Amino acid sequence: MRGTRNRIQRIYSTTGLIPTLAQILHIDTATSNGSVCLSRNGLALETIHNTDQRDHAATITQLIRELMERHAVTPAMLDAIAVSAGPGSYTGLRVGTATAKGLCYTWQKPLIAISTLQMMAAGMQDLMPDQDVLFAPMIDARRMEVFTAIYDTRLEALLPPQALILEPGSLDNFITQKTVIFFGDGAPKWHELLGERTNTQFPSYQISASHMVRLAAEAFAAKDFQDVAYFAPHYLKAFYHPGKK
Repeated sequence: MRGTRNRIQRIYSTTGLIPTLAQILHIDTATSNGSVCLSRNGLALETIHNTDQRDHAATITQLIRELMERHAVTPAMLDAIAVSAGPGSYTGLRVGTATAKGLCYTWQKPLIAISTLQMMAAGMQDLMPDQDVLFAPMIDARRMEVFTAIYDTRLEALLPPQALILEPGSLDNFITQKTVIFFGDGAPKWHELLGERTNTQFPSYQISASHMVRLAAEAFAAKDFQDVAYFAPHYLKAFYHPGKK
């Protein structure tokens, strides 16, 4: 299928064993790289990616069907549906949310909403476990603006999710305290503006629905579900489209 790439990952919680067994479908269309993931008991079984944002609305249900058929999973076998809840692309978030809510209504499943930025932080933490650093995911908005937050190793927000216009001293109070890992499609322009600084790293990163597996499993265990009728994505801005500068 055009624009897709398959891979299998196993994601282990850094906070201990996932206490509740569950099979969860994960959907992320917050950025240009959309993906769906199937997890079982806190493990990501497989993730399928679509790198063409213009195709998210047309392909997301196809990817879900393909993923579930390949693993012989029926709707009745799912325990919940998790969706990347923003911030990100206005259109992309609407596609993911509408898909997740539609499936929850049709299949009578609970809805789990995961912050896109916290999901990214969890994904980066899985790549560098046991490091005492801060995680600063960045999603490109427009011009010198990004959606960002800063998380500690417990994935608690020290800087809450926000739309931030980058300036040379924007995040100095964090950089001077501890090593900060900047990543995501908004990080390169911050790297260019900031230059080489002590206590900063800019590793490569690809967003993936598999990065919400740990957070979704913990939310399921806590029965932290959304009201399907009233849930809306966390846009942070009235409108954002990455193709318009």
